[in-house]
Amino acid sequence: MTAMKQFTTIDGLHLAYDDRGSGLPLLCLAGLTRNMADFEPILAPLAGSCRLIRLDSRGRGLSDHDPDYMNYNVLREAHDVLELLDHLGIAKVAILGTSRGGLIAMALAAMHRERLLGVILNDVGPEVGTQGMTRIMEYVGIPPVEPTYEAVTDRLTRSFADEFPGVSRVQWRQAAERMWRETPEGLVLRYDPLLRRALIEQSAAGAAPDLWLFFDQLKGLPVTVLHGEHSDILSAATVEKMRARHPDLVAVTVRNRGHTPFLDESECLAAIQAFVALLQPASTA
Repeated sequence: MTAMKQFTTIDGLHLAYDDRGSGLPLLCLAGLTRNMADFEPILAPLAGSCRLIRLDSRGRGLSDHDPDYMNYNVLREAHDVLELLDHLGIAKVAILGTSRGGLIAMALAAMHRERLLGVILNDVGPEVGTQGMTRIMEYVGIPPVEPTYEAVTDRLTRSFADEFPGVSRVQWRQAAERMWRETPEGLVLRYDPLLRRALIEQSAAGAAPDLWLFFDQLKGLPVTVLHGEHSDILSAATVEKMRARHPDLVAVTVRNRGHTPFLDESECLAAIQAFVALLQPASTA
């Protein structure tokens, strides 16, 4: 199965997902402002080895925007994942979560650990770098000033030369097309701009939950962490703390990458394929 589909949440939103292949169900959850297109690099390498499911979270990609922007939060988005699994009749799933998607996976471990087979965290952990969050707030909810893909590709190639050395212009152009949509009026966001207001108001409302408590619920499950060498969201020190609390954790440093690795890197593909191979017997048990 390869056609884009939708399901309806309990509060009436239509969320888009893609479901292809058979075998171990691997659910791919994208970052804060991102969408299922970010997982295109793993479609061919994992074809035939698992059932790949990609979800556009509420307000992102092809999914409906939420009329109540405060529903753009990790717990609500985790409930959406559970509703998708129930819609598909999947009792247990492995998750590949990039950034925000990894936070959702940790929340699911705290809410319904019995639904998880294992988790890959793509450049995210229980401590989120303040420098990285400051950088993210500089752009979230704001369309780029550049009018075309070509123009914004120029900026991406220059701006991220240090964090992502060696990334080609072609790769940055592909990234730009996944992040924005080109129109006669300029580039527009592929997500609800009110996500910015949600982040600001949720931050002002009080302290965030202790994500270490969520992470601790992953003990006993296979967990792999992909860590961008130059990441400003996940530090090497946090990875070491994660190792100490989860002795079986597999940590892979992705060279020449910041936040987040693209998943087409050899280190990422090898780690994902090893994770899938490890879990294949559990998915058929």
